[in-house]
Amino acid sequence: MPIPAISVVMSVFNGDEFLREAVDSVLGQSFSDLEFIIINDGSSDKTGGILESYEKSDSRVLIYHQENRGLVESLNRGCALAQGKYLARMDADDVAVKDRFSWQIEFMEKHPEVGVLGGGVEFIDSAGRSLGTSTNPTEDRDIRAALVDDCPFWHSTVLMRTDLPGSVGGYRKVVIDAEDCDLWLRIADRTRLANLGAVLVKYRFHPSQVTVRKCRQQALSTLGAHLAADLRMQGKADPLDSITQITPDTLSALGVDRATQEAAVASRHLWSIRNMCNTGQFEQGLELLAEISCDSVWKQADRRVTADLRLLAARLYWHRGRIYKSIVTAAQAVWARPVVLARPIKPLIRRLRLAGVQ
Repeated sequence: MPIPAISVVMSVFNGDEFLREAVDSVLGQSFSDLEFIIINDGSSDKTGGILESYEKSDSRVLIYHQENRGLVESLNRGCALAQGKYLARMDADDVAVKDRFSWQIEFMEKHPEVGVLGGGVEFIDSAGRSLGTSTNPTEDRDIRAALVDDCPFWHSTVLMRTDLPGSVGGYRKVVIDAEDCDLWLRIADRTRLANLGAVLVKYRFHPSQVTVRKCRQQALSTLGAHLAADLRMQGKADPLDSITQITPDTLSALGVDRATQEAAVASRHLWSIRNMCNTGQFEQGLELLAEISCDSVWKQADRRVTADLRLLAARLYWHRGRIYKSIVTAAQAVWARPVVLARPIKPLIRRLRLAGVQ
């Protein structure tokens, strides 16, 4: 097989529910000069059989079966196997829009100074229904500003120059569940960054994804990744090189107090619970809410996060028929941040303004 322009890397573990849609969206791209490296990370469902059927029917599909090693090792293996000039990421539960690679290749060929290129996403639920869109900063300076305390790339939209991950040591296991954020922070020391304003991927929300199942660890790992980046900027050693796991205790030892940790956990849960509510997965939302029911998390979060969490809790209780608790919780949200009372009025004002224009 000739050397392709793009190597697409995907890792999948028991992902048969959405796998065909994800694979088809890559193989059906308007830009077809690619190889599709898929690591089957010890799946016990129908994943293996599905992947083998694609390997037989399309020579661009390269399947590697292994015992379960986790996402980080699987992605590093896939990246090491990549032969293309560019390396693209894709997740097994998302859907790439048809022109994604055409748009990205065109941009990267015109901007050799850019090493990593992401783009916007359209949120979808398990059934593929649209839930809205989201874009990130597009310019290098704005992306770097956002990297200070956020992750301004959707992982499955990224296309990068193939040598970059290996040049910084690849994905790191120590930042489990935030390995992508850590990688961008390290790569940012070597190249310029960019995002396209266009939607490149349909990003699926469902209960089993990492951002839902492992909110707490993801929040802690993200804190660790940003702390390490700050220390590297100061010319100091990267503390994550000498530890094997990011825990509350290790973060405390590195100077991140418990209040900061709990506030980050609350913010991460807020994001995931809101997604569960928006996709109608109220039971899963309640489960996530129960994870942060301890007083320490609520006390350390800022008023905006606390108010938003209580409003979401009120919505969840209402759907469970717990009307009194819903009303009380909503009142607590208003007490924490009275400005939330204006939210129901804003859509009405917008509609009235539109009506006036017409």
